[in-house]
Amino acid sequence: MAKRTPARRRPRKAKPNTKGFAPLECRLEGQTGNTSAAGDAIEKSGGCVMGSYKEPLGGHPVLISILPIDAVEPTPFQRDLSDAHHKRLADVINKTGRFLDPIIAVVAPQGGFWTPNGRHRLEAMRRLGAKSISALVMPDREIAWQILALNTEKAHNLKERSLEVIRIYHGLLKEDESRPESQFAFYLEEPALVTLGICYENFPRFGGATYHPILRRLEVFTDIPLGAAMKEHEKRANLVLDLEEKVAAVVKKLKERGLLSPYLRAFVVARINPLRWIKGEPPALEDVLQSMRERAAKFNVEKIHPQDLAGAAGPSDDEN
Repeated sequence: MAKRTPARRRPRKAKPNTKGFAPLECRLEGQTGNTSAAGDAIEKSGGCVMGSYKEPLGGHPVLISILPIDAVEPTPFQRDLSDAHHKRLADVINKTGRFLDPIIAVVAPQGGFWTPNGRHRLEAMRRLGAKSISALVMPDREIAWQILALNTEKAHNLKERSLEVIRIYHGLLKEDESRPESQFAFYLEEPALVTLGICYENFPRFGGATYHPILRRLEVFTDIPLGAAMKEHEKRANLVLDLEEKVAAVVKKLKERGLLSPYLRAFVVARINPLRWIKGEPPALEDVLQSMRERAAKFNVEKIHPQDLAGAAGPSDDEN
């Protein structure tokens, strides 16, 4: 049986002044190892280190820097740029005449810098024609994988989260696909997002919110290598997309009968979902999806009446 990832627990509120470092303890005395290498990369790019400190919670070194704006790119595995958001941000920065919120940056593998947190601020400054940008440079490149935890600049919907996760997964595979998937549970947030990300890559208008609760309940991160785990996610994604085809066919028949509702897909999926009646340990995801495919193929639209849809809820058919 696959090893389940421990449930996440929100940390309790700590007693005041019991964790981290006092102000004077955050002084960074000298630079060695990764910190020195990051400083050299900054200087080589044409940027400059303005200062350094140990961040006050974990004591990790941070370099306060000014980087040439052309030396910085977003990490290749984060969400798509929101055109409206970065233009709106540029207007605000332009009106105030101040850029006061540094981006987070790490040294990129092939030179230059990646920002896992600050893509919209970066594009806003480029839109304004800025020559440089202030950045908090982290010597440890591992921070680039923690984008989902760090990027709070704009709320993610399910599609954005899923696409970010699958892009992170592709990046991890390129670095070393032999590492166990469970090692990256924190970076990937939840295994269902990997499978949904594959679905969205194949069909951008896929209605993932309808299937998310099922995948979230049954998928777990495993200790098998990333390469093998990816193949398992791809198999599940194919099963989900095949199920979606059958569900879409049922929805079309319901609409042809004059049954109109923004929740038709959610209604059909709820009707064919066997988890509603299962208590205790559920069956494997593959078995559940197979059962749902068979139920969708046998779905009798003639037995569905307008009053049956009255209490229908869940994600709308237009939600991606």
